[in-house]
Amino acid sequence: MTARCDGGAVTGAWSPVPGGLRLALRVTPSAKRDALEGVAADADGRPVLKLRMAAPPVEGAANAALVAFLAKTLGVRKADVTIEAGGASRLKRVRVEGEPDLLARRLTALLR
Repeated sequence: MTARCDGGAVTGAWSPVPGGLRLALRVTPSAKRDALEGVAADADGRPVLKLRMAAPPVEGAANAALVAFLAKTLGVRKADVTIEAGGASRLKRVRVEGEPDLLARRLTALLR
């Protein structure tokens, strides 16, 4: 399921917070390559960004790869990406520090 508003921006998979964005993610580890696949619905029907990480879910490798991938993809420092919830789960909540409108535009562009 993809949730879109009239302007093409995905709604619900991320939300602005003071100083950045909060992202809802579903991460699949041990994939062939790192990739942002789009938007899907979680089990409760809420939109989440679907990501695949090549790193295995061993000793935090997939989480470290996720932080590095998001930082590079969104043009921020790794220190600006924080896993707030779901460190041991496929469903994660991540905070990205930066200008919220700019980050949202970058995500929207990646999903087109």
